[in-house]
Amino acid sequence: MRNYPEIGVQVPEIYLPVEKIDLTKWAVIACDQYTSQPEYWEQVAKNVGDCPSTFHLILPEVYLGTDKETERVQSTHAKMQQYLSDGLLRPQQNIIYVERTIGVKTRRGLMLALDLEHYDFSKGSQSLIRATEGTILDRLPPRIRIRKNAPLELPHIVVLIDDPEDRVIGPVVQASQRLPLAYDFDLMQRGGHLRSRLVNDSALEKSIIQNLAALANPQTFYAKYRVSPDKGVLLFAVGDGNHSLATAKAIWEELKSSVSMDHPARFALVEVENIHDAGLAFEPIHRVLFNSKVNLEQVLKGIYDGALTLEPVSSFTELTTKVKQPSVECQRFGLVSTRGLVAGSITSPTANLVVGTLQTILDQLVADGSVASIDYVHGDEALCELGMKPANTGIYLPGMPKDELFRTVMLDGALPRKTFSMGEAHEKRFYMESRKITI
Repeated sequence: MRNYPEIGVQVPEIYLPVEKIDLTKWAVIACDQYTSQPEYWEQVAKNVGDCPSTFHLILPEVYLGTDKETERVQSTHAKMQQYLSDGLLRPQQNIIYVERTIGVKTRRGLMLALDLEHYDFSKGSQSLIRATEGTILDRLPPRIRIRKNAPLELPHIVVLIDDPEDRVIGPVVQASQRLPLAYDFDLMQRGGHLRSRLVNDSALEKSIIQNLAALANPQTFYAKYRVSPDKGVLLFAVGDGNHSLATAKAIWEELKSSVSMDHPARFALVEVENIHDAGLAFEPIHRVLFNSKVNLEQVLKGIYDGALTLEPVSSFTELTTKVKQPSVECQRFGLVSTRGLVAGSITSPTANLVVGTLQTILDQLVADGSVASIDYVHGDEALCELGMKPANTGIYLPGMPKDELFRTVMLDGALPRKTFSMGEAHEKRFYMESRKITI
């Protein structure tokens, strides 16, 4: 392992599946996707069968609270050990350059390990690596049960850098054709195509590290964001997998007093992407209320009264058009239920973003038993399908401009949870690489 402590980066030993493995069956989507659509995971299980697959190494969150949860926690650790013992994973120690293509869009990233000593997910954190959304502590225990004592980690964490001149990843893209191919295959379930190359060029690795360090230079940083030195330098903002990285941090904090500071659990494997990548889009994350005992429209009227406007619309297209209209005077949202489609706006919001304004209300409805549960969904189709079921209500939210992320996190702290998504559900990161986290 090669460590660059000044920027919290390690070039780790990364494990990839051996050539005989069917990679289309090996790679599966992040565990926190399709949590209200068990049919998706049933199809994954059918596709994979007993073949070597990351499906056998994770706990899809659709199984949380079911009989399968405990069973899979135990089986994942056993499968990890089996794959290692059977020689199904081959180690290599280079930065890995990754290309993910879906349709005409290609996202580019680098696989690195980040030092959890430079990461703090608590509110008001000024750490080098920072959460972009509030961490829900009660979401950590099942993830902790999976990671704790596991021999391997498999990341779906995507961490963002703000590199408008593309000095970190750009040179790797330009040199990619001369780098050795690591894998190249189609992903299952509309996941697109995944290709990667080994950055086995020491000069190229040096360039990556130097340009990351340049982004973290305090003088340059404070001038770039027009903030005072009381704000800590933010180099890495967690774009996807906030709770997975928080899990790794929680386990490391519990462990570190009894192990050496170079223990592998001190680090977490992530994919680093440039927020300015043309292939990276910020998509909104919508809400669905399940088994609601109240009419959300009436609840909102009772809270906001004259500051609230609710307008019935005739089509989902009309709804989305109205919600996406930019406005400095109000915050817009949409409602989808068996009662019809409604475009809403609030002129006296309680938060900077509509997601924050509404989330407080939604959390209270769950807390007082008015709503059974909330799910967070990607994509218009899933929202309509689930929102139109009896006693459910879907909430359509606008997207967040991605170029506002870093400065917003620096000034306001973590965003309301599930504010944005980097792509729709089928575009989320698939599990591919792994790393040993035990000795």
